[in-house]
Amino acid sequence: MKDITIDYALRATWQAVARMYNEEAKIFDTTMAVGFTLLSIDPKTGTPSTALGPKMGMEATSLSRILKSMEVKGLIERKPNPNDGRGVLIHLTPFGLEKRSDSKAVVLQFNEVVKASVSKEKLDCFFEVMETINQLIAEKSIYNKVTKTN
Repeated sequence: MKDITIDYALRATWQAVARMYNEEAKIFDTTMAVGFTLLSIDPKTGTPSTALGPKMGMEATSLSRILKSMEVKGLIERKPNPNDGRGVLIHLTPFGLEKRSDSKAVVLQFNEVVKASVSKEKLDCFFEVMETINQLIAEKSIYNKVTKTN
């Protein structure tokens, strides 16, 4: 285990979490991606469709597919944005709000179990490391472009 890379540990753990969430989502006849989208939409005011992709770290085409399926299932509805005539707000329907509540409960249960199993100090350290990794990536400090001379 001492030879495991940081990126491998991150990826393997995230894939395990995603599998776990997808297994749980099946019980509610949905997917992790739909649950994540439900949690990313403001339940009171809706969310501009253009803001949803960046908020979720998702490509527009993938998000578009998810939103279309959510609309077909009656989870969301699209309404004109009163502040931007060209824009669209994504709103949760009453059914969407219900499914959002299910998604939130699943995420909170995961957090509660992890918090009960890991000390506060270790969790603080985990979040500090995640913040540092994100900062290094944002600052493009990992792969500096080096000019090669031939």
